[in-house]
Amino acid sequence: MTTAEKTALSLDSLIERAKAAERAGDWTDALQQYEAAFAMLSREGDARQIASLLRDIGGVYRLRGELEVATELYEASMEIARLNGLEDQIAYGMNCLAIVEQTLGRPDAAERLYKKARGLAEEAGLDRLMAITDVNLGSLANIRGDIKTALKSYRSALTRYEGLDDPSAVMAALNNMGMAHVDLGQYDKAEQCFDKAYAMGSSTDHAAAIARIQVNRAELYLKRQQYEQARQSCDDAFAIYSRLGAKSGLGEAYKFYGVFYRETGKSHLADIHLDLALKLAESAQNPLLQAEVTHELARVHIEERRNRDAISCLNRAHRLFNQMQAGRDLRAVEGQMRELETSYLKVVEHWGSETLESADPWMLGHAQRVAAYTERLASAMGVSGRALTWFKVGAFLHDVGKTVVPESVLTKSGSLNEAEWEMMRRHTVAGDDIVASLEFPFNVRSMVRSHHERWDGKGYPDNLSRRDIPLPARIISVADVYDALTSDRSYRKAYTHQDARRMLDEQAGSSLDPKLVALFHQVVAEPVSA
Repeated sequence: MTTAEKTALSLDSLIERAKAAERAGDWTDALQQYEAAFAMLSREGDARQIASLLRDIGGVYRLRGELEVATELYEASMEIARLNGLEDQIAYGMNCLAIVEQTLGRPDAAERLYKKARGLAEEAGLDRLMAITDVNLGSLANIRGDIKTALKSYRSALTRYEGLDDPSAVMAALNNMGMAHVDLGQYDKAEQCFDKAYAMGSSTDHAAAIARIQVNRAELYLKRQQYEQARQSCDDAFAIYSRLGAKSGLGEAYKFYGVFYRETGKSHLADIHLDLALKLAESAQNPLLQAEVTHELARVHIEERRNRDAISCLNRAHRLFNQMQAGRDLRAVEGQMRELETSYLKVVEHWGSETLESADPWMLGHAQRVAAYTERLASAMGVSGRALTWFKVGAFLHDVGKTVVPESVLTKSGSLNEAEWEMMRRHTVAGDDIVASLEFPFNVRSMVRSHHERWDGKGYPDNLSRRDIPLPARIISVADVYDALTSDRSYRKAYTHQDARRMLDEQAGSSLDPKLVALFHQVVAEPVSA
């Protein structure tokens, strides 16, 4: 055997041992073997092997959550490939960088790289890379709620992998297909995919893949309310991820422990496990996991009636889910966002009405009615979809600052003196402070702070006038005045709809936006009931 043959044999042995260690989850040993192989290769100078090996090393660092190191290695691999005209290695490098972009919550950048890599793979006839990019593009579609597209991509990848006789890759595609079926509510199909993937994973001793399957099974069992099976699957995944030291994996396991405890009525344990999941997701720089965990925490807070904590979590989840769109329109992660908004309106309506009505019993149903009028008027102004949700949120919370006003002032049957009026006027600024601390993603603050500004500039707290008053605040102002007129108060009985219309007209151009008053008459034919 020649020296070159001995070197090749030794190199192949090192790389095989590294891959076996990586499959088993012994990432420290994998890195040692890969780096020993790299030291040997750097002396020999085979550009293709060096580029490939740098990606392998980067992959281990990525699995360990060290994304900056992984990125540097992937970029070094691509630079070597460019210098040596290795188009296939450039394409593989693009795919690896795309995975990092996706992990960091930049799906637009990830998608561009995946598609470019796939185009290069198709030109060069690289079936394996075409399959890999199909899986990755499918995972992006899955995140964005386009499950049918995701399944189509996964099936395409599965067909290619089966033709390549690659059990590990087939297993990964099946696992992803299983999750897509879970999202579609096709639980039997999901279980079949997981069972096939698990059998293949067990035969190849692929620890990280088995853990991924088990954590996905936990989600399936939770959807089916099979709680003991869910707990067992979490235990299996947790044991493997603990051995691997995989932060994102452990975060996923803790997330499902939290869901398990919430679903079984142990909210204090749900809190503990979800907090741990959030810390791990942050440490692993995994914004999607952070968003999912924060949304689960909000659900726990809602059940515990910790409304302010729930809103804070919902706001953070909203920002993170938006980040996953990276500049695309709000169809991205649509499923998560729709669910998030349902939670929003539920908790905000409860908190807004509860806060106001506990301070002033005469205000029973006021927040709900103002929200209903605001929705009609905003819709007539062309507001729709997600933006309309925020108008309703602002309407529910517009009087949240009245908690600082003494009950004796709120319920006084006679006219307020100047000192009492000053107390009453404080509620807009107090409400602004409360809402500001919750960091809403939309400008809810302007609705809370400015709904008592007047068209003529004689309102409070900032003496804004005309179009300097934010449009949402002007809309809520009309709705608020109409409901005040058509509701009983401690100092008078409710006016009729016709009398209220006349009084709105009298205020148009002085305290209220005249165009909005005219539009309000078109869309509100009579008072609504809360």
